[in-house]
Amino acid sequence: MKITFLALGSRGDIQPYAALGRALTEAGHEVSFISTENYKNLIEERGINFYPIPGNAEHLVKNKGADTSALMWAFRNTAKGMITNAKQILPALTETDLILNQLPGGAFSLDIQEKYGIPMSLAATIPLIQTSAFPMMGWPRSLAKFPRYNSWSYKASEHIAWAILKSLINQWRQDILGLSKITNSDYFRRHKVPVLNGFSKHIVPKPPDWGNDVSITGYWFESNGGWEPPKALINFIERGKRPIYIGFGSMPVRNPKKTTQTIIHALEESGERAVVNTGWGDLVNIDLPDHVFKIEYAPFDWLFPRMKAVVHHGGSGTTAAGLRSGVPSLIIPFLFDQFFWADRIIKLGAGPDPIPYRKLSAASLAKGIGLVVNDPKIRENSAKIGAKIRTEDGINNAIRVIREHNNT
Repeated sequence: MKITFLALGSRGDIQPYAALGRALTEAGHEVSFISTENYKNLIEERGINFYPIPGNAEHLVKNKGADTSALMWAFRNTAKGMITNAKQILPALTETDLILNQLPGGAFSLDIQEKYGIPMSLAATIPLIQTSAFPMMGWPRSLAKFPRYNSWSYKASEHIAWAILKSLINQWRQDILGLSKITNSDYFRRHKVPVLNGFSKHIVPKPPDWGNDVSITGYWFESNGGWEPPKALINFIERGKRPIYIGFGSMPVRNPKKTTQTIIHALEESGERAVVNTGWGDLVNIDLPDHVFKIEYAPFDWLFPRMKAVVHHGGSGTTAAGLRSGVPSLIIPFLFDQFFWADRIIKLGAGPDPIPYRKLSAASLAKGIGLVVNDPKIRENSAKIGAKIRTEDGINNAIRVIREHNNT
């Protein structure tokens, strides 16, 4: 079977789809991948055909900052590449047996399905399907006490997504595919399609109002067994008490020097050592004390089990890796789904209350670090959750669901 992925975002957004794509390739399927050009090496080194669109997610995020509305418009600017590179990417969308789409509501591939009858499934690593169990990502959870608020938040989100994408979608429909113009947000409900969710049922149980067409497979993890850690990193980890990890992934940090100093002061106050990931926020570009070690990259499946705790922004991929490792998490959420994952960590007893980045200080971080490393119940809960997640086989579950949905 020929399968095409359509996914945009940060490396953490793309990595799970790349992992699933590689597994599908190894299972004998012909896999293609459409994303921004900066992921060419990431995709092709996994044996997947790559179809680039113009853009670089890291540059866009750094330019826009950690603001939800700004990032939504940055996403729109990236999605323009679907039109500017239409001639190059159309073969991947029209000469395939299945499209797995990460974009909001199945944008662009819904139109391919309408024009060519090519089936598609939504593929997500965060829960985005309407439910009465919890509100849409990014909406205040404090309002969930009001009747029908949760369901309403999804419909409102569709209207917002339509307002941002409608001109691009109609240009795609009319100029590229020769289809008629659409005038309202019912676009996202024109076709009922299967949904593949790459997260764990132990972290997000399936809501009762999700139908049989919505699957929760488990996380789409990828082994980095061939990676060799630098000797300096191993020496740092082994030369003292077990360190913690601190990193904010793809989140831009307005004042990297100040944030790095905040981290250093919090570590001094808490008496902990740390491996600090520079991330897209360009942290730690200053002289560091002996109890802080800077890295630009290390696979989380290798690094996190060697840490006492992980302090991070709460991105879906980092949260998943932290949970699988069985060590506690302290989340410093910036925006959108990060607050959802922070809430799940609290409810699971796998970490203390989050510290929103806007409220981050040396004192608040030191207090949070003290809680996350010293609370025995948090450590016990984290270990139990990690053991459950490690029994799941999310990628093979996803492949099974894909084959069942497509009768292969």
